[in-house]
Amino acid sequence: MLKIENMTGGYGEVDILKGIDLTLEAGEILTVAGTNGAGKSTLAKAVVGLLPRVGGRVLLSGEDITKVPAERRARTGIGYVPQTANVFSSLTIVENLEVVEGVKDRKARMAEMFDLFPALAGRRRSRAGSLSGGERQQLAFARALMTKPPVIVLDEPTAALSPIMADESFSRIKALAGTGTAVLLIEQRARQALEISHRGAIMDGGKVALEGEARTLLADERAAELYLGVGH
Repeated sequence: MLKIENMTGGYGEVDILKGIDLTLEAGEILTVAGTNGAGKSTLAKAVVGLLPRVGGRVLLSGEDITKVPAERRARTGIGYVPQTANVFSSLTIVENLEVVEGVKDRKARMAEMFDLFPALAGRRRSRAGSLSGGERQQLAFARALMTKPPVIVLDEPTAALSPIMADESFSRIKALAGTGTAVLLIEQRARQALEISHRGAIMDGGKVALEGEARTLLADERAAELYLGVGH
């Protein structure tokens, strides 16, 4: 579904990403973990077309989209939930969903989103800026899912959430993959993320230091000590 080949790039002349190779299949959750500054969020931006300078290739269902601008990538099948600024605070919940382009049968799709996120349904006329952190995250998810993207990139979706809300978010991500959506999950709560994932990749210094099945990484003592945090 998604293939990243020898990806390099950054914001200036120095590469933050230093040769990333990853694949993601339909219905699969791939967690990308690592220490702060490892390049995880930079990778997410490169995949969705928001990194100023990128080398290598990004393929979506076999099509090279490396040169495709971000707005067209969203229309062709990559959803994105950034860590911050992921909703329009001055707009209502309904308006946040209405501004998404490329939605077929918008009314029916919005109804599906309110069924999926019932906490939003009762507040649909509330401005997004008045929502709690968990509600804002749900709205960000709903916005990204409006176009039924085959691939969704989630950048730190549990950041600043309470443990209970984080658990709910992970359950929602697992259910999403169950519908066939491929999920690229960038996450600091690495151990919890890997517990719901099929595979994992641990970045260090802009490179993939470890990669494999999620259960294998969870059992890897070196990974636990250096990257996952024992007991976290």
